Amino acid sequence: MAQHYSSFDRGGRRWLFQRLTAVFLIGVLAFHFMLLHFVNHASDITFLGTQARMSQVSYFATMWLFLVTATFHGVNGVYNALVNQGLTGSQKNAVKYLLGVAGLLLVVQGTRVSLAMTTLV
Repeated sequence: MAQHYSSFDRGGRRWLFQRLTAVFLIGVLAFHFMLLHFVNHASDITFLGTQARMSQVSYFATMWLFLVTATFHGVNGVYNALVNQGLTGSQKNAVKYLLGVAGLLLVVQGTRVSLAMTTLV
């Protein structure tokens, strides 16, 4: 019988962060869906409207937190899926750092785009 291994120790820190980020992402996605599909219809979305929303501190902060949370959730999920498939040793270490750098680059580029779409700075 195959051994079942999970990189998420129930009750552990990674397990908790994966669940907390999932709950946050569900809430922000619901907010996004309501705002951009019911309050503003897709055909009404313009660059100037997006810039106006991104220039509100609360909206900007929510979208930036969404970027950081989604990046962490995705990178952590991919890493743990690979570990669950049997990734070990130096390959595990290399993948951990590669995904970490990729996640960091994604957050940096997303932040640059977000700042370009706001009049806050």
